[in-house]
Amino acid sequence: MIRQNMKKIVLGLSLLVGAGLLSGCGGEKKAEDGATKEMLKVGIVQLVEHESLDAANKGFVDGMAAKGFKENVNVIYDRQNAQADQSNLQNIAQRFVSTKMDLICAIATPAAQTMANATKEIPIVGTAITDYEAAKLVASSLEPKGNITGTTDMNPLQEQVELILKIVPTTKAIGVIYTSSEVNSQLQVDILKKILQEKNIEVIEATVSTVNDIQQAAQSLVGKVDAIYAPTDNIIASAMPNLASIAEPAKIPVFCGAGAMVKAGGVATVGIDYYKLGVQTGEMAARILAGEAQPATMPIEAQKEMQTIINLETIKRLGISIPEDILKAAK
Repeated sequence: MIRQNMKKIVLGLSLLVGAGLLSGCGGEKKAEDGATKEMLKVGIVQLVEHESLDAANKGFVDGMAAKGFKENVNVIYDRQNAQADQSNLQNIAQRFVSTKMDLICAIATPAAQTMANATKEIPIVGTAITDYEAAKLVASSLEPKGNITGTTDMNPLQEQVELILKIVPTTKAIGVIYTSSEVNSQLQVDILKKILQEKNIEVIEATVSTVNDIQQAAQSLVGKVDAIYAPTDNIIASAMPNLASIAEPAKIPVFCGAGAMVKAGGVATVGIDYYKLGVQTGEMAARILAGEAQPATMPIEAQKEMQTIINLETIKRLGISIPEDILKAAK
């Protein structure tokens, strides 16, 4: 009898301990699940590596952090660079959709277009995109109506033309070099042509498809133009030294759409600060993740303050004289 009672007591204790262990395991699983749910997943896709887009990328992460969404604290980033390859963009889009990102940041128009084609549910914020409507990313810049919003890097083209004419007042013809397949580039060129037509300045276009075409396209402008304008074009921006290697020996100043392009061999610009644009984009994303806003009703935002940037080394080599007011305004 005593032996039987002891067996019952031991069995009872074993069941209690086992139940306690199972309960403990269940508690740990819930805690792990809770931690996983708290960590948001954000995919960042960048079209190609160049200084402007790199700056926007960094600005985005910093903008998110400033609003409380900090990397490895409550956000995990999946950073991808497509290296200007459309098939890479498609693979990245599939990756982001299959891993169920909470939000996607698309840097440059082709990146945003590919992400938009891949998902209508995951919120997408874009940056370094000139015209969302022209790229068919939104119904309206004031009311996107879909899962996409973001910031525009539309250039102040009127101010840029005025800058060119202040520095090279004798300009009669301007060459424009850009990627024929980039919607943003074509849009800028169309606006530029209208502005220059009003000033009776001839526009000579030279288009490229890849980086390998840049030197030949630039060479086609030599002897025909007084200056070259390069818009915020991802192919041109990624290989500015190629353009400068032809323009500089020919004593042709290259005016650019972005400050990073000026630093890489251009002469001057009035343009966007891409880091600050990225910060602004990150702040928009933070509002979406916090549940304070929806892409469908968030207007596309623009940068209010532009910056004047000049490259004194290039200017000196070209033997150009810069007006005092531009020197004072420049960074």
